[in-house]
Amino acid sequence: MAPLLSRTLDPLLGVFTGVFAYYLYENSPRTALPEDQRLMALVQWKRDKWRRERERKLMDGEQDVDLSAIRAAVEKD
Repeated sequence: MAPLLSRTLDPLLGVFTGVFAYYLYENSPRTALPEDQRLMALVQWKRDKWRRERERKLMDGEQDVDLSAIRAAVEKD
């Protein structure tokens, strides 16, 4: 099957159409998605969850690290 416009423009048109369709889906009065189910709210929830897990891992791992021992090992080499 031959491309409609060109090999580079067809994928860009497809991505634009998909993003625009999702924007219309979220903002349409017919669907009326609640604020907590919109994409930005879900992305923020996932990002906050990731940050909490990352901070917890850093706090747990921080007690095991002895910087003076690492510095001494590096200075020996």
